[in-house]
Amino acid sequence: MNRQGPRRTTRPPTRRDSRRPARITPQPPPHPTELFADRILLVLTGHKPLHWFARHTTGHAFEDLLWLLAHRPLPRTGPRPRVHDIGRCQPDTGVYEVFARIAVGPRLHALAFRMTFTEDRRWRCTAVELDTRPPRDTYE
Repeated sequence: MNRQGPRRTTRPPTRRDSRRPARITPQPPPHPTELFADRILLVLTGHKPLHWFARHTTGHAFEDLLWLLAHRPLPRTGPRPRVHDIGRCQPDTGVYEVFARIAVGPRLHALAFRMTFTEDRRWRCTAVELDTRPPRDTYE
Protein backbone atom coordinates (compact mmCIF):
# COMPACT_ATOMS: atom_id res chain seq x y z
CA MET A 1 0.00 0.00 0.00
CA ASN A 2 1.04 3.43 -0.73
CA ARG A 3 0.70 6.01 2.10
CA GLN A 4 0.62 9.65 1.47
CA GLY A 5 1.76 12.19 4.02
CA PRO A 6 3.44 11.62 7.36
CA ARG A 7 2.55 8.55 9.34
CA ARG A 8 0.21 9.19 12.25
CA THR A 9 1.82 8.13 15.55
CA THR A 10 -0.87 9.26 17.98
CA ARG A 11 -4.52 8.51 18.27
CA PRO A 12 -7.12 10.92 16.95
CA PRO A 13 -8.17 13.56 19.54
CA THR A 14 -11.75 12.27 19.78
CA ARG A 15 -10.92 8.64 20.36
CA ARG A 16 -11.13 7.22 23.88
CA ASP A 17 -9.50 3.98 24.88
CA SER A 18 -11.75 2.21 27.38
CA ARG A 19 -8.85 0.05 28.57
CA ARG A 20 -6.83 3.06 29.69
CA PRO A 21 -7.70 4.44 33.15
CA ALA A 22 -9.16 7.92 33.29
CA ARG A 23 -6.95 10.71 34.50
CA ILE A 24 -7.92 11.58 38.05
CA THR A 25 -6.51 14.66 39.65
CA PRO A 26 -5.29 13.89 43.16
CA GLN A 27 -7.34 15.48 45.92
CA PRO A 28 -5.57 17.08 48.86
CA PRO A 29 -6.11 15.21 52.12
CA PRO A 30 -8.88 16.59 54.34
CA HIS A 31 -7.90 18.97 57.13
CA PRO A 32 -7.81 17.39 60.62
CA THR A 33 -10.70 19.62 61.69
CA GLU A 34 -12.91 18.11 58.97
CA LEU A 35 -11.98 14.58 60.04
CA PHE A 36 -12.76 15.36 63.69
CA ALA A 37 -16.10 16.96 62.80
CA ASP A 38 -17.12 13.82 60.90
CA ARG A 39 -15.96 11.55 63.74
CA ILE A 40 -17.77 13.54 66.42
CA LEU A 41 -20.91 13.48 64.30
CA LEU A 42 -20.69 9.69 63.94
CA VAL A 43 -20.51 9.37 67.73
CA LEU A 44 -23.32 11.85 68.45
CA THR A 45 -25.68 10.11 66.02
CA GLY A 46 -24.95 6.67 67.44
CA HIS A 47 -23.32 5.29 64.29
CA LYS A 48 -20.10 4.72 66.23
CA PRO A 49 -19.68 4.02 69.96
CA LEU A 50 -18.09 6.59 72.25
CA HIS A 51 -15.05 4.42 73.00
CA TRP A 52 -14.26 4.49 69.25
CA PHE A 53 -13.49 8.21 69.61
CA ALA A 54 -12.21 8.17 73.22
CA ARG A 55 -8.53 7.89 72.24
CA HIS A 56 -8.86 11.19 70.35
CA THR A 57 -10.07 13.11 73.42
CA THR A 58 -8.43 14.65 76.44
CA GLY A 59 -9.59 16.91 79.23
CA HIS A 60 -13.34 17.57 79.42
CA ALA A 61 -14.14 16.40 75.90
CA PHE A 62 -14.96 12.83 76.93
CA GLU A 63 -17.29 14.08 79.69
CA ASP A 64 -18.90 16.52 77.26
CA LEU A 65 -19.59 13.72 74.81
CA LEU A 66 -21.00 11.53 77.60
CA TRP A 67 -23.40 14.30 78.60
CA LEU A 68 -24.45 14.89 75.01
CA LEU A 69 -25.06 11.19 74.38
CA ALA A 70 -27.11 10.85 77.57
CA HIS A 71 -29.39 13.69 76.45
CA ARG A 72 -29.70 12.47 72.82
CA PRO A 73 -28.94 15.74 71.04
CA LEU A 74 -29.18 14.49 67.45
CA PRO A 75 -31.84 12.13 66.08
CA ARG A 76 -30.84 8.55 65.38
CA THR A 77 -33.71 7.95 62.95
CA GLY A 78 -34.96 9.91 59.98
CA PRO A 79 -32.64 11.93 57.78
CA ARG A 80 -28.98 11.31 58.54
CA PRO A 81 -27.18 14.32 60.04
CA ARG A 82 -24.32 15.68 57.94
CA VAL A 83 -21.79 18.48 58.19
CA HIS A 84 -23.35 21.35 56.28
CA ASP A 85 -20.59 23.92 56.76
CA ILE A 86 -17.39 24.10 58.79
CA GLY A 87 -15.05 26.87 59.86
CA ARG A 88 -12.00 27.16 62.07
CA CYS A 89 -9.75 29.68 63.69
CA GLN A 90 -6.27 29.20 65.10
CA PRO A 91 -5.87 31.25 68.29
CA ASP A 92 -2.46 29.74 69.02
CA THR A 93 0.06 27.43 67.38
CA GLY A 94 -1.19 23.85 67.62
CA VAL A 95 -4.75 24.85 68.62
CA TYR A 96 -7.89 25.02 66.49
CA GLU A 97 -11.30 26.20 67.54
CA VAL A 98 -13.82 24.71 65.14
CA PHE A 99 -17.45 25.55 64.50
CA ALA A 100 -19.73 23.50 62.28
CA ARG A 101 -23.32 23.59 61.12
CA ILE A 102 -24.95 20.18 61.26
CA ALA A 103 -27.90 19.66 58.91
CA VAL A 104 -30.64 17.26 59.99
CA GLY A 105 -33.20 17.52 57.24
CA PRO A 106 -34.24 21.21 57.08
CA ARG A 107 -32.97 21.98 60.61
CA LEU A 108 -29.45 23.18 61.46
CA HIS A 109 -27.59 22.50 64.70
CA ALA A 110 -24.44 24.25 65.91
CA LEU A 111 -21.41 22.18 66.91
CA ALA A 112 -18.24 23.64 68.39
CA PHE A 113 -15.10 21.85 69.50
CA ARG A 114 -11.48 22.59 70.29
CA MET A 115 -8.49 20.62 69.03
CA THR A 116 -4.98 20.67 70.44
CA PHE A 117 -1.77 19.22 69.01
CA THR A 118 -0.35 17.31 71.98
CA GLU A 119 3.21 16.34 72.91
CA ASP A 120 2.77 12.88 71.41
CA ARG A 121 2.30 14.64 68.03
CA ARG A 122 -1.41 13.80 67.71
CA TRP A 123 -4.48 15.95 67.47
CA ARG A 124 -6.79 15.63 70.47
CA CYS A 125 -10.25 17.03 71.04
CA THR A 126 -10.31 18.96 74.33
CA ALA A 127 -13.88 20.35 74.42
CA VAL A 128 -17.18 19.74 72.62
CA GLU A 129 -20.39 21.76 72.71
CA LEU A 130 -23.66 21.39 70.85
CA ASP A 131 -26.51 23.88 70.70
CA THR A 132 -28.62 21.67 72.99
CA ARG A 133 -26.21 21.80 75.93
CA PRO A 134 -25.75 24.70 78.33
CA PRO A 135 -22.11 25.77 78.75
CA ARG A 136 -20.00 23.99 81.38
CA ASP A 137 -19.71 25.80 84.73
CA THR A 138 -16.02 25.18 85.34
CA TYR A 139 -13.15 25.36 82.90
CA GLU A 140 -9.58 24.30 83.45
